[in-house]
Amino acid sequence: FIVVVAVNSTLLTINAGDYIFYTDWAWTSFVVFSISQSTMLAVGAIYYMLFTGVPGTATYYATTMTIYTWVAKGAWFALGYPMDFVTVPIWIPSAMLLDLTYWATRRNKHAAIIIGGTLIGLSLPMFNMINLLLIRDPLEIAFKYPRPTLPPYMTPIEPQVGKFYNSPVALGSGAGAVLTVPIAALGAKLNT
Repeated sequence: FIVVVAVNSTLLTINAGDYIFYTDWAWTSFVVFSISQSTMLAVGAIYYMLFTGVPGTATYYATTMTIYTWVAKGAWFALGYPMDFVTVPIWIPSAMLLDLTYWATRRNKHAAIIIGGTLIGLSLPMFNMINLLLIRDPLEIAFKYPRPTLPPYMTPIEPQVGKFYNSPVALGSGAGAVLTVPIAALGAKLNT
């Protein structure tokens, strides 16, 4: 069960606004990324951490996502794209703040959710803003190395028919995945 939670919540977090992985979308979607990634890191890490009850689990969770993203970065690099083409988000320090909150409040889950979640929301955008300042000019990368699927501001005509992100199926599956965590937590609470 722990493996299933870890893998699924990691994939959920990575796909909840993966625009910032690609340099050509970096600044355009910074706000969207910050909201989605802060929320999903908090939800996934707290769910995983409270399930194990061990401070440090959130950092482990963020480290797993970071490794997955470096693998994706390596895959793009192997396809001939530059190293700056994919920017690996900074999740680990924010997750460490969550773990520290959980530990400092003597494993109080409500404090972890409220204080730790707030710390993630405040720190993650700041860490990633610094991260983005260290990469090469996004537009240069965007025009020199276009992706197979271009972002809206670079698409010359209408988007292709059948894009997954615009489909109601994608919206439904995404909403269902996000709602699964609080529903599962509620179910666990009712069972105790």
